[in-house]
Amino acid sequence: MAVATITDDPATVVGPRWWRPRVPATVGYLTALVIVTSIFSVLSDSAQSKVVLHASTNLHNLLQGRVVTLLSSALVIGDVGTAWLIMPLLACLLGLAELRFGALHMVRVFLAGHIGATLLVAGGLWVAVEFDWLPASVRWSEDVGISYGSMALIGALVFVVPNRLRIAWAAVWFTAAIGGVLLGQTFTNVGHLLAFCIGTAVGYGMIRTKTPVTRRFTRVEQALLTTSAVLAAAILLG
Repeated sequence: MAVATITDDPATVVGPRWWRPRVPATVGYLTALVIVTSIFSVLSDSAQSKVVLHASTNLHNLLQGRVVTLLSSALVIGDVGTAWLIMPLLACLLGLAELRFGALHMVRVFLAGHIGATLLVAGGLWVAVEFDWLPASVRWSEDVGISYGSMALIGALVFVVPNRLRIAWAAVWFTAAIGGVLLGQTFTNVGHLLAFCIGTAVGYGMIRTKTPVTRRFTRVEQALLTTSAVLAAAILLG
Protein backbone atom coordinates (compact mmCIF):
# COMPACT_ATOMS: atom_id res chain seq x y z
CA MET A 1 0.00 0.00 0.00
CA ALA A 2 1.37 3.36 -1.02
CA VAL A 3 2.00 5.74 1.80
CA ALA A 4 1.55 9.42 1.07
CA THR A 5 4.56 11.52 1.89
CA ILE A 6 4.59 15.13 2.91
CA THR A 7 5.61 16.16 -0.60
CA ASP A 8 2.54 14.46 -2.12
CA ASP A 9 0.27 17.23 -0.85
CA PRO A 10 0.58 20.45 -2.87
CA ALA A 11 -0.84 22.44 0.02
CA THR A 12 1.88 21.04 2.24
CA VAL A 13 4.58 21.84 -0.28
CA VAL A 14 3.63 25.50 -0.38
CA GLY A 15 2.54 25.53 3.24
CA PRO A 16 5.68 27.14 4.69
CA ARG A 17 5.39 29.94 2.14
CA TRP A 18 1.70 30.80 1.88
CA TRP A 19 1.74 33.12 4.87
CA ARG A 20 4.68 35.19 3.72
CA PRO A 21 3.50 38.73 2.89
CA ARG A 22 4.13 40.16 -0.55
CA VAL A 23 5.35 43.32 1.17
CA PRO A 24 7.52 42.09 4.09
CA ALA A 25 9.31 45.42 4.64
CA THR A 26 5.98 47.23 4.87
CA VAL A 27 4.59 44.70 7.32
CA GLY A 28 7.74 44.76 9.43
CA TYR A 29 7.92 48.55 9.67
CA LEU A 30 4.20 48.96 10.37
CA THR A 31 4.41 46.29 13.05
CA ALA A 32 7.25 48.18 14.72
CA LEU A 33 5.27 51.43 14.53
CA VAL A 34 2.20 49.80 16.08
CA ILE A 35 4.24 48.34 18.93
CA VAL A 36 6.07 51.60 19.65
CA THR A 37 2.87 53.66 19.41
CA SER A 38 0.99 51.26 21.68
CA ILE A 39 3.69 51.54 24.35
CA PHE A 40 3.96 55.29 23.83
CA SER A 41 0.21 55.76 24.28
CA VAL A 42 0.19 54.38 27.84
CA LEU A 43 2.98 56.66 29.05
CA SER A 44 2.35 59.83 31.01
CA ASP A 45 2.59 63.17 29.23
CA SER A 46 5.96 63.90 30.81
CA ALA A 47 7.29 60.48 29.85
CA GLN A 48 6.06 60.95 26.29
CA SER A 49 7.87 64.27 26.09
CA LYS A 50 11.08 62.64 27.29
CA VAL A 51 10.78 59.86 24.71
CA VAL A 52 10.18 62.34 21.89
CA LEU A 53 13.11 64.53 22.90
CA HIS A 54 15.38 61.50 23.26
CA ALA A 55 14.39 60.15 19.82
CA SER A 56 14.42 63.51 18.04
CA THR A 57 16.98 64.31 15.37
CA ASN A 58 17.41 67.80 16.77
CA LEU A 59 20.67 69.71 16.83
CA HIS A 60 21.36 68.88 20.47
CA ASN A 61 21.15 65.13 19.95
CA LEU A 62 23.06 65.12 16.67
CA LEU A 63 25.85 67.33 18.01
CA GLN A 64 26.10 65.00 21.01
CA GLY A 65 26.80 62.16 18.58
CA ARG A 66 23.48 60.39 19.05
CA VAL A 67 23.31 59.18 15.47
CA VAL A 68 20.91 56.42 16.48
CA THR A 69 18.20 59.11 16.45
CA LEU A 70 18.45 59.05 12.66
CA LEU A 71 16.64 55.72 12.89
CA SER A 72 14.74 55.97 16.17
CA SER A 73 13.03 59.16 15.05
CA ALA A 74 11.28 57.21 12.28
CA LEU A 75 9.67 54.92 14.87
CA VAL A 76 8.07 57.63 16.99
CA ILE A 77 5.04 59.70 16.02
CA GLY A 78 4.66 62.38 18.65
CA ASP A 79 0.87 62.58 18.67
CA VAL A 80 -0.84 59.25 19.37
CA GLY A 81 -4.14 60.23 17.79
CA THR A 82 -2.40 61.34 14.62
CA ALA A 83 -0.32 58.16 14.61
CA TRP A 84 -3.34 55.87 14.44
CA LEU A 85 -4.82 57.96 11.62
CA ILE A 86 -1.58 58.14 9.67
CA MET A 87 -0.50 54.50 9.83
CA PRO A 88 -3.20 53.10 7.48
CA LEU A 89 -2.33 55.77 4.92
CA LEU A 90 1.37 55.07 5.38
CA ALA A 91 0.73 51.36 4.89
CA CYS A 92 -0.76 52.10 1.47
CA LEU A 93 2.22 54.20 0.39
CA LEU A 94 4.79 51.72 1.64
CA GLY A 95 2.90 48.79 0.14
CA LEU A 96 2.63 50.42 -3.28
CA ALA A 97 6.30 51.41 -3.28
CA GLU A 98 7.38 47.93 -2.22
CA LEU A 99 5.22 46.25 -4.86
CA ARG A 100 6.71 48.46 -7.56
CA PHE A 101 10.29 49.00 -6.34
CA GLY A 102 10.93 45.86 -4.31
CA ALA A 103 11.57 45.75 -0.57
CA LEU A 104 15.24 46.70 -0.60
CA HIS A 105 14.86 49.69 -2.88
CA MET A 106 11.77 50.92 -1.05
CA VAL A 107 13.72 50.91 2.22
CA ARG A 108 16.65 52.68 0.57
CA VAL A 109 14.45 55.47 -0.79
CA PHE A 110 12.67 55.90 2.53
CA LEU A 111 15.94 56.12 4.45
CA ALA A 112 17.52 58.41 1.85
CA GLY A 113 14.68 60.86 2.30
CA HIS A 114 14.43 60.50 6.07
CA ILE A 115 18.15 60.73 6.82
CA GLY A 116 19.12 63.01 3.94
CA ALA A 117 16.48 65.66 4.65
CA THR A 118 17.18 65.43 8.39
CA LEU A 119 20.89 66.13 7.94
CA LEU A 120 20.31 68.94 5.45
CA VAL A 121 17.80 70.60 7.78
CA ALA A 122 20.14 70.13 10.74
CA GLY A 123 22.97 71.74 8.79
CA GLY A 124 20.79 74.72 7.94
CA LEU A 125 19.63 75.09 11.54
CA TRP A 126 23.20 74.94 12.81
CA VAL A 127 24.23 77.78 10.50
CA ALA A 128 21.14 79.79 11.48
CA VAL A 129 21.86 79.36 15.19
CA GLU A 130 25.55 80.18 14.81
CA PHE A 131 24.72 83.44 13.02
CA ASP A 132 21.90 84.27 15.45
CA TRP A 133 19.25 84.05 12.75
CA LEU A 134 17.32 81.64 14.97
CA PRO A 135 17.19 81.35 18.78
CA ALA A 136 19.43 78.77 20.42
CA SER A 137 16.32 77.01 21.77
CA VAL A 138 15.82 75.46 18.33
CA ARG A 139 18.59 73.03 19.26
CA TRP A 140 16.07 71.13 21.40
CA SER A 141 13.18 71.14 18.93
CA GLU A 142 11.11 67.97 18.59
CA ASP A 143 11.75 66.28 15.26
CA VAL A 144 10.32 62.79 14.92
CA GLY A 145 7.96 61.00 12.55
CA ILE A 146 7.55 59.39 9.16
CA SER A 147 6.96 62.43 7.00
CA TYR A 148 10.43 62.84 5.43
CA GLY A 149 10.67 59.21 4.36
CA SER A 150 7.10 59.29 3.09
CA MET A 151 7.69 62.36 0.94
CA ALA A 152 10.77 60.72 -0.54
CA LEU A 153 8.64 57.78 -1.61
CA ILE A 154 6.02 60.12 -3.09
CA GLY A 155 8.76 61.69 -5.17
CA ALA A 156 10.21 58.33 -6.22
CA LEU A 157 6.80 57.17 -7.51
CA VAL A 158 7.55 59.30 -10.57
CA PHE A 159 9.37 56.14 -11.69
CA VAL A 160 6.17 54.13 -11.97
CA VAL A 161 3.42 56.60 -12.88
CA PRO A 162 2.59 56.64 -16.62
CA ASN A 163 5.11 58.55 -18.72
CA ARG A 164 2.57 61.22 -19.69
CA LEU A 165 1.92 61.97 -16.01
CA ARG A 166 5.48 62.10 -14.70
CA ILE A 167 6.06 65.82 -15.12
CA ALA A 168 2.62 66.61 -13.72
CA TRP A 169 3.15 64.29 -10.73
CA ALA A 170 6.48 65.92 -9.88
CA ALA A 171 5.22 69.48 -10.52
CA VAL A 172 2.07 69.15 -8.42
CA TRP A 173 3.84 67.80 -5.36
CA PHE A 174 6.77 70.17 -5.72
CA THR A 175 4.35 73.10 -5.85
CA ALA A 176 2.48 71.76 -2.83
CA ALA A 177 5.75 71.37 -0.93
CA ILE A 178 6.72 74.96 -1.76
CA GLY A 179 3.28 76.03 -0.56
CA GLY A 180 3.83 74.16 2.68
CA VAL A 181 7.08 76.06 3.24
CA LEU A 182 5.45 79.43 2.53
CA LEU A 183 2.43 78.75 4.71
CA GLY A 184 4.03 76.80 7.55
CA GLN A 185 7.41 78.54 7.60
CA THR A 186 9.01 75.86 9.78
CA PHE A 187 12.12 73.75 9.32
CA THR A 188 9.86 70.70 9.09
CA ASN A 189 8.17 72.14 6.01
CA VAL A 190 11.60 72.70 4.49
CA GLY A 191 12.45 69.09 5.33
CA HIS A 192 9.38 67.88 3.46
CA LEU A 193 10.46 69.80 0.38
CA LEU A 194 14.01 68.46 0.59
CA ALA A 195 12.83 64.88 1.11
CA PHE A 196 10.50 65.10 -1.88
CA CYS A 197 13.34 66.44 -4.04
CA ILE A 198 15.59 63.60 -2.89
CA GLY A 199 12.95 61.01 -3.72
CA THR A 200 12.18 62.59 -7.10
CA ALA A 201 15.87 62.62 -7.97
CA VAL A 202 16.06 58.93 -7.09
CA GLY A 203 12.97 58.23 -9.18
CA TYR A 204 14.34 59.95 -12.26
CA GLY A 205 17.66 58.26 -11.63
CA MET A 206 15.89 54.90 -11.77
CA ILE A 207 14.26 55.90 -15.05
CA ARG A 208 17.72 56.52 -16.52
CA THR A 209 19.31 53.34 -15.18
CA LYS A 210 16.46 50.84 -15.03
CA THR A 211 13.57 49.76 -17.20
CA PRO A 212 10.45 51.38 -15.74
CA VAL A 213 7.67 49.05 -14.59
CA THR A 214 5.28 49.56 -17.48
CA ARG A 215 2.45 47.22 -16.47
CA ARG A 216 -0.78 49.01 -15.78
CA PHE A 217 -1.84 49.72 -12.24
CA THR A 218 -4.29 47.20 -10.88
CA ARG A 219 -7.40 48.51 -9.14
CA VAL A 220 -5.76 47.80 -5.81
CA GLU A 221 -2.64 49.73 -6.82
CA GLN A 222 -4.79 52.61 -8.07
CA ALA A 223 -6.46 52.73 -4.67
CA LEU A 224 -3.05 52.62 -2.98
CA LEU A 225 -1.82 55.48 -5.16
CA THR A 226 -4.88 57.59 -4.37
CA THR A 227 -4.48 56.97 -0.65
CA SER A 228 -0.77 57.78 -0.89
CA ALA A 229 -1.71 61.11 -2.45
CA VAL A 230 -4.03 61.79 0.48
CA LEU A 231 -1.14 61.13 2.88
CA ALA A 232 1.18 63.44 0.93
CA ALA A 233 -1.41 66.23 0.97
CA ALA A 234 -1.93 65.78 4.71
CA ILE A 235 1.82 65.97 5.34
CA LEU A 236 2.46 69.00 3.15
CA LEU A 237 -0.59 71.03 4.11
CA GLY A 238 -0.71 70.01 7.76
